[in-house]
Amino acid sequence: MDWEYVKYYFNWLTGEIRDFLLVANSPGQKIVLAIVVIALFVGVMALLLWLVDRPRNPRGWLVASVFAGPALVLIGFGLVYPAIRTTQSSFYDRTSSVFVGWDNYVRAFSESEFQIVLRNTALWVFLVPILATAIGLIYAVLVDRTRFEKLAKTLVFMPMAISMVGASIIWKFVYDYRQASSPQTGLLNQVLVWIGIEPQQFILSQPWNNFFLIVVMIWIQTGFAMTILSASIRAIPEDIIEAGRLDGLSGIGMFRHITVPSIRPALIVVLTTIAMATLKVFDIVRTMTGGNFGTSVVANEFYTQSFRYNDKGLGATLAVILFVLVIPLVVYNVRQMRKVEEIR
Repeated sequence: MDWEYVKYYFNWLTGEIRDFLLVANSPGQKIVLAIVVIALFVGVMALLLWLVDRPRNPRGWLVASVFAGPALVLIGFGLVYPAIRTTQSSFYDRTSSVFVGWDNYVRAFSESEFQIVLRNTALWVFLVPILATAIGLIYAVLVDRTRFEKLAKTLVFMPMAISMVGASIIWKFVYDYRQASSPQTGLLNQVLVWIGIEPQQFILSQPWNNFFLIVVMIWIQTGFAMTILSASIRAIPEDIIEAGRLDGLSGIGMFRHITVPSIRPALIVVLTTIAMATLKVFDIVRTMTGGNFGTSVVANEFYTQSFRYNDKGLGATLAVILFVLVIPLVVYNVRQMRKVEEIR
């Protein structure tokens, strides 16, 4: 076999594929591209499965490599490598050409503009998990085993089916402001007019506008908290409930001494899960205020610095800060879920 010819043909084929990918703009080309990608995926998986199935007694490392290898490769290229590159970029200037050391981190923690961003992020992470979990828990207890339980839970869970952008647009209309002399289109301002109060610019007035944005996230996450906690409440063994009743507990006493301690692992998982989602909040801030009027958070500021001001170094720094903040929550959440599984 002429290996030079094979090498030449392979280089030609890869070059043609690369050129096709670069100019695939028409619908027909995109469909062909999708078919080619799917065919390549099926071909690679078929080859891997054939390699495993070929020997009668395949070794354990071979089976593990075939099934876990592709996922690990994708994780490496999709998560690990970008994380390393982002961390590296955080030590360079806005053009990623001059090494500046820790200057970007000093700037992110010392300048007043970014201190407001960190303050807002801390406010979101503190209020949203606590309020969403508390409201979801109380609601789950109140509607549990009632006549209209399914309908009541469906109404609260519905915001989870709406995208954050859609929810932001809905609440933007709720907060909409018009002059007092003009008809109000915003529901909240119309209610204020009905009771004789001047309409307010809810998403413009600092610092209260942050709280009105936080309400949107609580509205979305309460359904998640209610669903998980309601299932946990139903899973409480009947003998524990009966023991509490024999001890004279009822109402608030039952809730405090029986319900809450019994669902503590689920409470922690819900709190940490909502906290992780809140740390990454971007859509609500971007849609409703664009990060203006003192409402920006770390995720939004990362986008603004990277793509609006083209400051790659500072944008990477904010991304690393967000990543570092999320890691402890992820680790803690995984440990709690393992404890729940061990108990079961």
